[in-house]
Amino acid sequence: MRQVRSDLDGVFTALADPTRRAILARLSLGDAYVTELTEPYDMSFASVSRHIQVLEKAGLAHRIKEGRKIRCRFNAAPLIDVFDWVALYRQFWEHKLDALGEFLEAQE
Repeated sequence: MRQVRSDLDGVFTALADPTRRAILARLSLGDAYVTELTEPYDMSFASVSRHIQVLEKAGLAHRIKEGRKIRCRFNAAPLIDVFDWVALYRQFWEHKLDALGEFLEAQE
């Protein structure tokens, strides 16, 4: 199994906010300008920009300046580390549930 990177806290922090998760969901469909990302929310350009900065710091998105416009792009690579981390605990719980199943079968 791959070693989990040390910036996992930043990825979880970025994913903890529902607005940032929604922005990532939109970016997973393709690049978008910050103005487009602002449209679904009752918040300012600056507020959405701060959310994008958190995503960028976590490596989940990056901005591309095109003249006066800023285009954002999704980067799924840090989610591999999240998957790896969750997989460690999935194995743990699957083992526990298998043991519980065996115990219950033995009781019958």
